[in-house]
Amino acid sequence: MPQRICILETDNLRPELVDQYKGYGHMFQQLFATQPIAAEFEVYNVVKGEYPPEDRRYDAYLITGSKADSFGSDPWIEALRGYVLKLYQRGDKLLGVCFGHQLLALLLGGKTERASQGWGMGIHRYQVTQKPSWMTPQTDTLDMMIWHQDQVTELPQGATLLASSEFCPNAAYAIGDQVLCFQGHPEFFHDYSRDLLVLRRHAYESSLYQSAIDSLDQAHQGSAVAEWMMRFITQGKAA
Repeated sequence: MPQRICILETDNLRPELVDQYKGYGHMFQQLFATQPIAAEFEVYNVVKGEYPPEDRRYDAYLITGSKADSFGSDPWIEALRGYVLKLYQRGDKLLGVCFGHQLLALLLGGKTERASQGWGMGIHRYQVTQKPSWMTPQTDTLDMMIWHQDQVTELPQGATLLASSEFCPNAAYAIGDQVLCFQGHPEFFHDYSRDLLVLRRHAYESSLYQSAIDSLDQAHQGSAVAEWMMRFITQGKAA
């Protein structure tokens, strides 16, 4: 039976990119189609105030990335924090990516802030620091697409660090068998990242822009992360 995943979409794509890439929820659906565990999805854009009906339950809830700050005071962010806290308190499984990774850390007692390291963009390599049983396929290093200027600077109490680098020490973490988060974007396509970089190139220092563009010649392990997420959701369930 497919796992039912609720995607809480926390941003809208730039208008120039919508026709080709649709939205973050659509990107995640395409990503999860590349891994072996069956899943079905419902997408709610929380920026627009969309949420599932109160009586609808899912096997997991995934919070996407966003250009917004997880520590921001926008009404939709405050509403999302309240909603996600209720999900956590009732024991639902939660997945966080980029903004979602940061929001969950902040919500559960950690610290998220603007990083002194500045912007991280392109494909970045992390050292895998723990290898739980659900982390199949296993790997010693993890290459992920990134796009962020905020970071989790302190993990919540009880969190297990899963991946780290000098640039981003808290790149992935889990809390028990309930929360799994990644700073990187497993759902980003190379073409999407390249198109977005070109659109925003004048916002970045030229050497940072060129380094990010050059990194896109490499592969990244988004499909592996998608499989880890699904195995994390299904661990302990009967086949």
